[in-house]
Amino acid sequence: MADSLTREQRSAQMSRIRGTNTKLEVLVRKALHARGFRYRFGGAGLPGKPDIVLPKYGTVVFVHGCFWHGHSCPLYRLPKTRPEFWAAKIDSNRARDTRVESQLRESGWRVELVWECSLRGVKETDRALFFDQLADRIRSKG
Repeated sequence: MADSLTREQRSAQMSRIRGTNTKLEVLVRKALHARGFRYRFGGAGLPGKPDIVLPKYGTVVFVHGCFWHGHSCPLYRLPKTRPEFWAAKIDSNRARDTRVESQLRESGWRVELVWECSLRGVKETDRALFFDQLADRIRSKG
């Protein structure tokens, strides 16, 4: 199937996709802050550069987009254009995620993953419950 956009239009569209400070990342940071957590973000010096680092709790949080990290949920589907490219790209992202998570755990960090599908299109009460559960997991000694 041919792309409905020109190469330049597609390039411009893809260049606007953020890597940091996404709406979901900001939402998670605000929710954690409201629950009393103080954190660092950017994860400089740690494998995989976690989105949120909570040194006091020995925990890092990754906020994953379902498409980019190949989550098996309704939000993920392989594009029809250049499926071989995208399959390889997403497979390499998954492999990197697994490797990074393993490195962090070996270094003594606890790793929490927040998937896009757990927040997008969810009622506010369900979202609050999700963040309460995340906060409980972070506070627990593991």
